[in-house]
Amino acid sequence: MSKARFCSTVVLAGALIAAAFVPQAAAADDALSVIGGANAASFFEVLNNVAQIAGFYAREHLTVTTQYAGSPNIAAQLCASGKADICGQAIEPLYLGYQKGLRLQGFFARDPQNDQILAVLDGSPIRTLADFKGTTIGEFVVGSPGELYANFMFAGAGLKKGDVTYVPIGSGVQAIQALVTGKVAGVADPYPELASYEVAAGIKFRYFFNPLIRDIGNTAYAATPATIASKGDLLKRFARSQAMAAILIRENPHLAARYFLQGAQIKITDKSLADETRLLELDSDQLPGSNPLSMRIGALPLSGMTLYSKYLFDQGFTSELVPATDIVTNQFIEYANDFDHKAFIDEVKRMR
Repeated sequence: MSKARFCSTVVLAGALIAAAFVPQAAAADDALSVIGGANAASFFEVLNNVAQIAGFYAREHLTVTTQYAGSPNIAAQLCASGKADICGQAIEPLYLGYQKGLRLQGFFARDPQNDQILAVLDGSPIRTLADFKGTTIGEFVVGSPGELYANFMFAGAGLKKGDVTYVPIGSGVQAIQALVTGKVAGVADPYPELASYEVAAGIKFRYFFNPLIRDIGNTAYAATPATIASKGDLLKRFARSQAMAAILIRENPHLAARYFLQGAQIKITDKSLADETRLLELDSDQLPGSNPLSMRIGALPLSGMTLYSKYLFDQGFTSELVPATDIVTNQFIEYANDFDHKAFIDEVKRMR
């Protein structure tokens, strides 16, 4: 779920975690390979898992194999170098890669909102952004996008560089421990990550939002322009599978939770199923099917991405103003949504 800055290239075998849940497909099916920017159990991998286990890839005559890089930055590098057809990850590495000569375009949004957020425990004495002065804030890894997000808000509150300190706390149990023991005063992380802590540990957060970019989604499936040109027919069918998965998740979260756990090879128990179902319900607005009747599921609004390009440039994240049209394309969205959404909603509601 977390989004880290570009880091040095690592050996592929060490960076990827094989996902062994892909069923054997008919020989006539077209092959696509995906590199996930997080890991199999990451929140945003629910789309891929559901599309796979529900048979939506097979319905589109696709054989999709998936591996996981554990980092959106590594995934971007590997995808740009031809190690996979598609990478599913944060948008920010696409901007950084652009400056290094790497070319990737997002073609299907995995969320309709910016998922980066600044939070403290609900019982924290921190009530305003100014109260963060002199504190230590946790982040997934050093230099993660959450740091950029937080610094922008702090600047608006009159805080300057050095007024807060960032330390890496990872995710999951170790991050929860850092928060509840007071090692960090707050955390700059994606919202779905924090929602998972609420479900797993029963903790509550107080959130601070960046109003400028809150409604600009920043995770997507991406591919190189060459792949988009040569495998466009496959990518549009992949995009339709994602749109169908998004609707199933929205309309039948209990089944989607089961599919996610199965795809992530997590033991399905009453508790794991209940926890994952609750997480999908809590995060329904963070997935592209938040409006299941929309004929634009998966779209990356160009106006929003243009604003985001300027935001990243103004904040020093990029050294040049990157054209949004070089980062995103919506050429597959019409095809992705070219099915009877109402009939499909009825279908997935009946699925068990």
